[in-house]
Amino acid sequence: MSGSDVPYHSVFDPASFGGIERLGGAHVSTPVPGPYASDEPRPFFMDEDSCGEDVPGGGTVFLESAGPRGKLYYDPGKVKCAVVTCGGLCPGINDVIRAIVMQACHGYGVASVLGIRYGLEGFIPAYHHGVAELTPHAVSDIHSFGGTVLGSSRGPQDSGEIVDALERLNVSVLFVIGGDGSMKAASSIWEEIRRRGLHISVIGIPKTIDNDINFVPQSFGFDSAVDTATMVLRCAHTEAIGTHNGVGLVKLMGRESGFIAAQATLSLGCVNFVLVPEAPFRLEGAGGLLSELEKRLERRGHAVIVAAEGAGQHLMGVETRGTDASGNPLLHDVGAFLQKRIKEHFAERGIPLYLKYIDPSYIIRSVPANSNDRVYCGFLGRHAVHAAMSGRTNMVVARVFDHFVHLPLPLVTRRRRRLDVRGNYWRAVLESTGQQLAVTDEGAAV
Repeated sequence: MSGSDVPYHSVFDPASFGGIERLGGAHVSTPVPGPYASDEPRPFFMDEDSCGEDVPGGGTVFLESAGPRGKLYYDPGKVKCAVVTCGGLCPGINDVIRAIVMQACHGYGVASVLGIRYGLEGFIPAYHHGVAELTPHAVSDIHSFGGTVLGSSRGPQDSGEIVDALERLNVSVLFVIGGDGSMKAASSIWEEIRRRGLHISVIGIPKTIDNDINFVPQSFGFDSAVDTATMVLRCAHTEAIGTHNGVGLVKLMGRESGFIAAQATLSLGCVNFVLVPEAPFRLEGAGGLLSELEKRLERRGHAVIVAAEGAGQHLMGVETRGTDASGNPLLHDVGAFLQKRIKEHFAERGIPLYLKYIDPSYIIRSVPANSNDRVYCGFLGRHAVHAAMSGRTNMVVARVFDHFVHLPLPLVTRRRRRLDVRGNYWRAVLESTGQQLAVTDEGAAV
């Protein structure tokens, strides 16, 4: 197929998204040695497995490469940067903070880097959170710990007040580390900056332990989360095989996307049932979870069940529970629900059952990043600084097929990425577990 025959998808059409926006021309010589990244977008072939609904049927998209440029928009010695971390915890946040500070200070020699305390609240004077000075010495060891050294918070704040704070602090570059809601907030902040005619760059570093950022095949922290989740599943399997009719039930994170549950299942290979939000399942009757679990125990005498936190919501009533501070619907506790129903089912039939329920969510999200994620986070932080210093804005840095690229904020906030339960990846999960659960009309046929 020739280059002219390759389908081009309009998600990167400048008429639709404006490409990667820039504050102005880049005329300042950089202190960073080459080689330098090209401004010419490079082609990537993508399909539904890699980026969901944005490339239906597969096709070529053109993405701008991340990396240092030979000319800068900012004069580095006059630049003050700010870093804010928002939303839930995730392995690797401190690694990204450290990489941003080291590259900005050592690589470019910026005037200073400020840390905004406790998420977007830190911009709002009424909270009195204060600001931290992030020097290379201050961040030298923070990557040894999980969480975020800056603290975090959930929920939106007024974009006008945030931009007021950026002006008061004389900030030229804002780095926002966060998930879907935080990227939407970053986009809103940029719109207010543009409305005021200011020259402040806004760069996002997508963070979500659920791996559900649109168009980003794998977000940082996911690899570390799967490592820890796999260890938990191994413990659940050990508990299950230690007694007759032993069942290990594990609830993992995944509000709308079951990537952690699926990947940990594939990693360990001893899970018998994996339940994800994308595939609503039956609980009762032929092909339901309870009857299939009963058959499994008859055959093998033990079982391991993994449930993403957003799975099975259709089984627990239609009433809503409101939303959290980030606007996410509050979920029913699928782990406690399954624990109760499984015990009731086997008690009614007089079948002995020894069920161990494990919810490791806060452990998984709080551990330090593993080696793979540390490398990944280092690249993200450095490339975010390169993008900002060249005057780019309203964008995120991401890794697509082992290449670091720039993506427009409007693209990554368009929707959340979800498992394709009709694709090859989910088929591999089902082949690993051997489950044959009947799904509801809302789910895909298995």
